[in-house]
Amino acid sequence: MYKAAFLVFALSAALVSYGAEPVLDNERVTVWDITAPLPPAQHDFVAVSLVTKGTATFGYKGDIAGKSGARTVVIELKDHPLPAIANNSGFPLAFPRPNAKKLLENNRVVVWDNIWHIGKPTPMHFHDKDALVVYEATGTLQSTSSDGKQAVSDYMFGQIRFSPRDHTHTEVLVTGQGHAVIIELK
Repeated sequence: MYKAAFLVFALSAALVSYGAEPVLDNERVTVWDITAPLPPAQHDFVAVSLVTKGTATFGYKGDIAGKSGARTVVIELKDHPLPAIANNSGFPLAFPRPNAKKLLENNRVVVWDNIWHIGKPTPMHFHDKDALVVYEATGTLQSTSSDGKQAVSDYMFGQIRFSPRDHTHTEVLVTGQGHAVIIELK
């Protein structure tokens, strides 16, 4: 018990010495936005390069994530799986869909390189998985739920958002550029 507590303390101290603090931490993920390597990962992770758009790599517990001078978003995947939920919406799942390319898939995640185009809405779709969105452009998306409610969201290059599962909507880019790497959590 003391050994585990010391390890957590040592890793926390190492991360502080790197100048890194998580930008998001919940029961499913811990997310880092870094420009230097992290200490060995405590969990499997997905690394999204903000230098090379539309890319992602999968890493394992104990691997080193990030490179000096290269901005990278690291999503550590906590051991907190959720039971599957049924799609009773009558609409297709969020992915696959037009303008989305699958980057990788394994038993933990499905990762997509997604592009939105101004004025071209996505099909109405159901999100059956929690997702982490790493925006690789700056713009504004309008979301319309299946009951017609609309919400407008501005986002910036490098912004990170957690999107909980169990919702149905369509999205359309209204200004700027639309590009993101989307990590669906299994």
